[in-house]
Amino acid sequence: MDSFRSDKELSSEWLTTLSLSQVPAAMLNPLPKFSVVIPCYNEMGSIEETIRRIRKAIPAGASCQIIVVNDGSTDETKRILQEMMPADDLHIVDHVSNRGYGAALKSGIRAAPTELIAIIDADGTYPTERLPELVALCADHDMVVGARIGKDVSYSKLRSLPKFFLKRWMSWIARQDIPDINSGMRVFRKSMVEKFFGILPDSFSFTVTITLAMLTNFHSVLFVPIAYKRRLGRSKIKPIRDTLRFTLLILRTGCYFAPVRFFGPVTLFLALLAATKLAYDMYYLQDMTDTSVLLILFALNTGMMALIADMIDKRASG
Repeated sequence: MDSFRSDKELSSEWLTTLSLSQVPAAMLNPLPKFSVVIPCYNEMGSIEETIRRIRKAIPAGASCQIIVVNDGSTDETKRILQEMMPADDLHIVDHVSNRGYGAALKSGIRAAPTELIAIIDADGTYPTERLPELVALCADHDMVVGARIGKDVSYSKLRSLPKFFLKRWMSWIARQDIPDINSGMRVFRKSMVEKFFGILPDSFSFTVTITLAMLTNFHSVLFVPIAYKRRLGRSKIKPIRDTLRFTLLILRTGCYFAPVRFFGPVTLFLALLAATKLAYDMYYLQDMTDTSVLLILFALNTGMMALIADMIDKRASG
């Protein structure tokens, strides 16, 4: 009978929002071994402070490896990291050139010696003191996401508009509400994420893609409210470039994770248009025009493309 439960019943198991004040203290001691991966590109104004905060947040006796991926920084970031070495709890991965946020995370995940991996940005925006609690909660979940919906959230207005539409788009694809689609603070199981390495991009859309991949493949994902501060140092937002990325992300995620839902409305529109044009031709012109034939072919091709994409997705996920 469990396999016949409704989507609504199942989604309550996949997606849960929890206040961390409800976490029993016993869960935090002792913590399982975990690694913290920090992607870093030109963060000389914040990386040292971020590492210091992480070290301060880790409880005494806990085993934690901090992995900083220097993604081809051109400022003093590399020098600062080198001055912090040697350190037993710190490992540095260097990229010769800037390869992207997602590529940096992949390098850090590959280098992590533990099954549990936390990721956090180097810009000082996320509450590092919450890391132990997120790690503890991951004992019962495949991924725990720090959702930026708690108190004291300071967010750039420049990013709020595209994220407003993107959040609703992603929630529509996953068929459930997603409180935060691309939080850079989360804990997950290495073995789970490695299964999706082939589809995870090297860009900033890494976090969006892994969120959808986990949810659409029915893994247990927990969203936890956290605070969010303004970044330390200079922002890397570029409106034109990021708008193009935003548009491509919508197309890419729609085609990959929900081909039928993405192409379905397009197919229906073309089919209605073809039927209307065909009715006009037969009633008024007493003949079928080339335009009607083309519209019918477009509708059939789009529908077949959606079905083939859906079958490929199902076979890949199986």
